[in-house]
Amino acid sequence: MSELRLVETLDLSALDALAGLPPEALEALPLAIYMTDGGGRIVAFNRRAAEIWGREPRLHDPKELYCGSYRAYDTAGRPLPLSAAPMAVALSTGKSQRDQEVIIERPDGARRTVLVNIEPVRGADGRVEGAVNCLVDITARREIEEALRQSQDDLADFFDNAAMALHIVDASGIILRANQAELDLLGYRRDQYVGHHIAEFHADEEVIGEILARLSCGQPLDSHPARLRARDGSIRHVLVTSNARFRGGKFTHTRCFTVDVTEQHLAAEARREAETRLAATYSGAPVGITETDREGRLVRVNEAFVELTGYSRDELVGMTFLELTVEEDRARSAELYKQQVSGEIDRYVVEKRYRRKDGRIIDVEVSCSAVRGDDGAFRYGVRVLSDITDRKRAESDLAENERRNRELLEALPMAVYTTDAEGRITFYNRAAVEFSGREPTLGDDSWCVSWKLYWPDGSPLPHDQCPMALAIRDRRSSLGEYEAVAERPDGTRTPFMPFATPFFDADGALVGAVNMLVDISERKRAEERQKLLIDELNHRVKNTLATVQSIAVQTARDSADLPGFRKAFEGRLVALSRAHDVLTREGWDGADLKDVVAGALGALADGRLELDGPPVRLSPRAALSLSLVLHEMGTNATKYGALSCAGGRVSLDWTVKANGKGPELELNWIEEGGPKVTQPLREGFGARLIRRSVERDLEGLADLAFREEGLACRIAVPLL
Repeated sequence: MSELRLVETLDLSALDALAGLPPEALEALPLAIYMTDGGGRIVAFNRRAAEIWGREPRLHDPKELYCGSYRAYDTAGRPLPLSAAPMAVALSTGKSQRDQEVIIERPDGARRTVLVNIEPVRGADGRVEGAVNCLVDITARREIEEALRQSQDDLADFFDNAAMALHIVDASGIILRANQAELDLLGYRRDQYVGHHIAEFHADEEVIGEILARLSCGQPLDSHPARLRARDGSIRHVLVTSNARFRGGKFTHTRCFTVDVTEQHLAAEARREAETRLAATYSGAPVGITETDREGRLVRVNEAFVELTGYSRDELVGMTFLELTVEEDRARSAELYKQQVSGEIDRYVVEKRYRRKDGRIIDVEVSCSAVRGDDGAFRYGVRVLSDITDRKRAESDLAENERRNRELLEALPMAVYTTDAEGRITFYNRAAVEFSGREPTLGDDSWCVSWKLYWPDGSPLPHDQCPMALAIRDRRSSLGEYEAVAERPDGTRTPFMPFATPFFDADGALVGAVNMLVDISERKRAEERQKLLIDELNHRVKNTLATVQSIAVQTARDSADLPGFRKAFEGRLVALSRAHDVLTREGWDGADLKDVVAGALGALADGRLELDGPPVRLSPRAALSLSLVLHEMGTNATKYGALSCAGGRVSLDWTVKANGKGPELELNWIEEGGPKVTQPLREGFGARLIRRSVERDLEGLADLAFREEGLACRIAVPLL
């Protein structure tokens, strides 16, 4: 810069003198340098400046102001306005700009950090004519500094936020630094821990003394056990891993890693205590306990097992449990143990029989569990055995008595229950549950097993006034004197007859009563069905007679002679009779459409009738009417239509569709291959019968189409 100031003694203006320097002089400078005039226009620059900018600015261009960089930013990365550029500040204030950092961006997007030193150039009158800017590229230095700062931050973050407790202690034992995990471990604030002697926090003075002595001698510690005193007074068991740092051969400080093993220590203590207690329990347990290897050999037995089997301890160890098991139970026991050893099952309970040393057979219950290693492999089995011989004998006797009683009671087809003298239910059989639809509560429910009771006329019958209550109160039987109705919880009702009988002890005192409930639903339903059938029969007979009368009158009207009348009339009566046969088989509850079709057309089609349709259930009225309609259409097809010649065929299909009022049956009768068909001059009896049966009797629709190729008929009737 001293060489540049010499030009101020020349007659030329200082800026002109600088700008007029030979290019070789600027290029010879070891720094990037450029000059601007007083308006900020670049008047000269050297190659090093262009390399930093990544471009060569245009000289004296008013658009190239203050700097030749593509863009400029401050050190925070914010865009740098032209007015805030160091060159602009130097020109406007006339003050030098020293060691200012600026980030410049090249046209290729790369950014460089430069150190700017600007010196204003003044004319003879002292006014600022321009300025000289020296640029130093410090990008690499800044990157190294940033990497170093980041490394230091990462190291500090690792120390302060590490999951493991860390602290640094100087040569005198004072804690210099501790991370948060260390503070959290003991519950101290930083000011309560850092700056204090490490011995303050150790529960065992000799242990910390040993630790410091070993570290000061350069001996590292690896998981050294110690006990630390937490702020709340509790003791934390830890493992300390540490080494010392020496500088110039002098011990300066230690680096310590502290691992909290309090829970593991407590668990180990608990395990040792449990093992001690288990050993005592094992020896003094009143049940037999054994340990077995993979082959089922006894490797350890307790005293109770010795007494259970009658063998000595020495005799038992080495035997297999199968040698003690009776032969009939060995296969099952061996298979279960094999599955346990292989890992198919982890534990099981089995009842079997052992043969003692004295030959006596005893019943035992064996609960066997497996002890496995960390890899899941079987190590040994633990078997706990109880002598259940007396229990099995008692259970057998009780089961036999209960079996006989149960068979006796369950053999009864009627509901049976008993009560005590106050009417509380003490027993009931399964038939009583099925009858009442509920499980009575013994000792709580009274008088009757049923949920609700009614008299036959539907009026409520209170439980304390039921026949069982009357039998207990009057001390006499009520055998078949009453009828009542029981209601189940689901709302269904069952009529029944009770047969209540009180019973007395040897002294004549009333001790309870037994009641048998006879379901008379079938009898009631039979009576109702008989009445309905009689009423239905009366109605059907009247309707059938009216139908027969109508058929006779219409047939006679359309018959030319008596033989013709007889044949047509008999055919229609046979169709009506077949429909009656179908309905009679179904109890006049209805009939399947296919059965009706078969009865009406089966003898006419001779294999040339094609049927297609889903199962459809018809009411009795629909079955009778459609039977007559189909018979009439079949007879007409046989006499005059498609079935009157060899090549004719008839197809009958039906579907069920939904309309606004409900399901509707649609039948389609189509004849093909018969004689040519013409529209009749007048409607015959058959057509009238079809329309009357469909439209009047069934409130449907019958559409007859006399097509040239054959008759087509569409019938639609509601299925309500």
